[in-house]
Amino acid sequence: MKTRRKSGIGTLRIIGGEWRSRVLRFPAVDGLRPTPNRVRETLFNWLREEIRDKTCLDLFAGSGALGFEALSRGAARAILIERNAAACRALAENARLLQAEKADIRHSSAWDWLRQTRQAPASIDLVFLDPPFAGGLLPRACEAIEQSALLARPALIYLEADAEITGRQLPDNWRIRKTATAGDVRYFLARRE
Repeated sequence: MKTRRKSGIGTLRIIGGEWRSRVLRFPAVDGLRPTPNRVRETLFNWLREEIRDKTCLDLFAGSGALGFEALSRGAARAILIERNAAACRALAENARLLQAEKADIRHSSAWDWLRQTRQAPASIDLVFLDPPFAGGLLPRACEAIEQSALLARPALIYLEADAEITGRQLPDNWRIRKTATAGDVRYFLARRE
């Protein structure tokens, strides 16, 4: 099912796990583009053996598609960071509707959260990095999360972009393990070594 937007509201469906087929609603906010179903399906097939009981960080949560999908498939916890107030309210409402007690939703910019978090060091097993395409935020986000000392060793990092990502754009200890393309979206799975 494609993302639908009517009167300023978008919807998407969880595609697997406990909440399969449940619908999430999110506001039509500039720069907010949920990860397409086909991309999420491939990503979570890649992560099939890696997601259960893991702590996930969705650093630019937007619609919450990746964080809620991870919880639906058995993640122990998902921290969803979103700076837009309307999108953050929608995340909280979706968590309430799903009874997603393991969703930790924070209204903050990614940069402020990384600077101010009290999250234990080396406690994040999986990161979803899907910032707005405009502004070249992805390399900055990669460096910031690596510098934060929050990533477990090893950790997995999902990256979504509108262009090829090269090893030179990533921290030295990140290695791209998988890559695919869907329309204008390029996506990658890296491992922190």
